[in-house]
Amino acid sequence: MIEPPLTAPDILLSLDPDGVIREATLAGVFAAEAATAWIGLPWAATVPERDGVLLRRILGEVRVRGLSPFRPLVQRLPSGREVSVEYTTFRREGGQDLVAVGKSLQAATEIQNRLIVTQQAMAQDYLKLREVETRYRHLVNASSEAVLLLDARDFGVLEANPMAMQVFGLSSGSPKANPARRLLDSLRPEDLDTFLGMLHEVRERGGAPGTLVRIGAARHAWFARASLMVAQARQVFLVQFAPAEGPVPAHPTRGQSPLEHLVERSPDAFTVIDQQGAILRANRAFLDLVQMGSETAILGKPLGRWLGRPGADLTVLLANVRRLGAVRLFSTKLYGELGSEIEVEISAVGNAPTNPSHIGVCTRNIDRRLSTENRASASGQWLDILTKQVGRTSLRRLVDEATEVIERHYIEAALDLAAGNRTVAAELLGISRQSLYVKFGRYGLDGEERAAAQP
Repeated sequence: MIEPPLTAPDILLSLDPDGVIREATLAGVFAAEAATAWIGLPWAATVPERDGVLLRRILGEVRVRGLSPFRPLVQRLPSGREVSVEYTTFRREGGQDLVAVGKSLQAATEIQNRLIVTQQAMAQDYLKLREVETRYRHLVNASSEAVLLLDARDFGVLEANPMAMQVFGLSSGSPKANPARRLLDSLRPEDLDTFLGMLHEVRERGGAPGTLVRIGAARHAWFARASLMVAQARQVFLVQFAPAEGPVPAHPTRGQSPLEHLVERSPDAFTVIDQQGAILRANRAFLDLVQMGSETAILGKPLGRWLGRPGADLTVLLANVRRLGAVRLFSTKLYGELGSEIEVEISAVGNAPTNPSHIGVCTRNIDRRLSTENRASASGQWLDILTKQVGRTSLRRLVDEATEVIERHYIEAALDLAAGNRTVAAELLGISRQSLYVKFGRYGLDGEERAAAQP
């Protein structure tokens, strides 16, 4: 006789040749049911009438062939609940008794129902996606920005909106008609390396600050920013070119003095601010450093918005210009609107020896000057000094003494830089005024030195 496949049954019935249940075992999802309620009942009495014909066919197949294939039935449980169960029935070896093995189809039914619901949800999401894509394309096509999709492998143009086609002189035909060189050749040689470097950083780190590029012979300025995305199983760059201020003329324009023209073309950033630090004038170099497109976008805004310590740096700068008339080589950081961070040196001078109404501020990028070799040299000098103390001073005492020396020197430098203003000094140190008072007492600065520190 052919044995049925071994499975872990949810229902196991032992039947006599007439199909009456002698033993019943319920397991799995039916373990809580009272299986003894079935004993002595015909199997047909535990299924709905509509499945009675199928059940008689199953019993007939078993009597003739000894085994019936898997067939689904609706099984009425002792509690009255009806569930779908797949049965195979076979005759015991050496006898006429029958065994029915059932596996619940409830899990499969639930999966099928979930599949149907999921398919319906996917269809709805697809329609929503198509609607969003249509709206997105309308917005991109109507945008004043030039938007391009570039192949991440060779920078070939895959798609371009009407503004990009106009700016870069691209045709509206097949993307293959727009090779990479037609885009890259539109950039000035000095901007090309910067643009490609931005794309490389986006690929390696997932993001990068935008950069200013000038396109074509007219040298129109555009801010370029990029992001990496996946489209049609390949990586592409979404590149946006936002129009910046118009090109810098090669010669003074009408109403512009030669001095103003030279300031505008200066490689160092130059701004004019009022007594409160609000920007009244800015040249193109400063706009490039703070990654802003036009001068009108920053007029009236405080210079401290882009400095390393918002509020503190500008306060120190203004206080020293009012007191000394000028400030030289004030070191800080400058943050751009698109995420750049550079080390700068600031020099400033007022239009009067004291209490000037206008202050000219020159900002120079010194990132390149602060090379890794110089920093390593400074670190090496400190290490040489510490190495000579090995065996002479315990580690704990060395750390305590070094901490005291550094803290005292740092506090004195902050007080000197802040012209004695305790609030500004605390902001420069990154601590509260109360903590600063505690350190005054610890390092003996609460006498004449503390009195000099009154604002």
